[in-house]
Amino acid sequence: MTQIQPKLIIHGGAGSSLKGKGGLLAVRQSLHQIVEEVYNLLLNGATAKEAVIKGCQLLEDEPRFNAGTGSVLQSDGNIRMSASLMDGIKQRFSGVINVSRVKNPIDLAHFLQNEDDRILSDLGSSELLRELNIPIYDPLTDLRLQEWIEERKDNFSRTMAGVVAEDDVNTSARRGTIGVVALDQNGHICAGTSTGGKGLERIGRVSDSATPAGNYANSKAGVSCTGIGEDIIDECLAAKIVIRVSDGLSLADAMLKSVTEASQNKRDLGAIAIDNTGAIAFGKTSEVLLAAYHNGKKIDDTLEWTTDELMGTI
Repeated sequence: MTQIQPKLIIHGGAGSSLKGKGGLLAVRQSLHQIVEEVYNLLLNGATAKEAVIKGCQLLEDEPRFNAGTGSVLQSDGNIRMSASLMDGIKQRFSGVINVSRVKNPIDLAHFLQNEDDRILSDLGSSELLRELNIPIYDPLTDLRLQEWIEERKDNFSRTMAGVVAEDDVNTSARRGTIGVVALDQNGHICAGTSTGGKGLERIGRVSDSATPAGNYANSKAGVSCTGIGEDIIDECLAAKIVIRVSDGLSLADAMLKSVTEASQNKRDLGAIAIDNTGAIAFGKTSEVLLAAYHNGKKIDDTLEWTTDELMGTI
């Protein structure tokens, strides 16, 4: 089988702004380091699934992003995380919803890939943690706790609007997601997405990240979404883009059509994607998309892409 040039794109959320030059540089450094490490795995023969799992783990372990360590708190002060994995070659989806006390929710989604029951809620996820003897882990950071305390003082009246953790706890609380889409040397695609949720939401609220609306892949394309989960679910964004590629649209056209519809519907979201030709695309209706990619030649990112354009391609 002829080997093809691997491709990789990751994201660390979407939103309204990157507050401060220091924030931009720190986010860029984090994303580029992760892209470099994961892309080297692909060059050394890793499968798309292996690359996506590793990329999600690294993003979950970075407290700057709202997934795994550094996840935001729901209104009752508890962390509930969701994650999913979709193997494009098998067209198989697995995920966990509102799981707590685990370092890497993507690991549970990975285990469930080969199970008969492939999507578990909070109770089932907790039981799975015990079955697998995965060590109990507290993903809470001091910054997220201080955010929650400050919001509680105001009776949770402020809107979740930020995109990355910054030093000033008085900035608006944060929403976000992490995601990875990879194309390996064999032309196989995989997508993974993980989140801590919107923060301050109703207890037990479910995000898009563990649904095909937020994370979807088949043999033609893979997509990971970020932004307001309810908006992503209403658009069924990830699955819509992949299906349009499967029906014959180019990835660029599928992304543009889908994000344009989302913009017309006044949604707040972003998406990253790769198809089986190696094309990379990203789109947003939010002001900022925290994405970085390797196009086979170099690493680049979308951090300063703040134009009114809804879509970009490589």
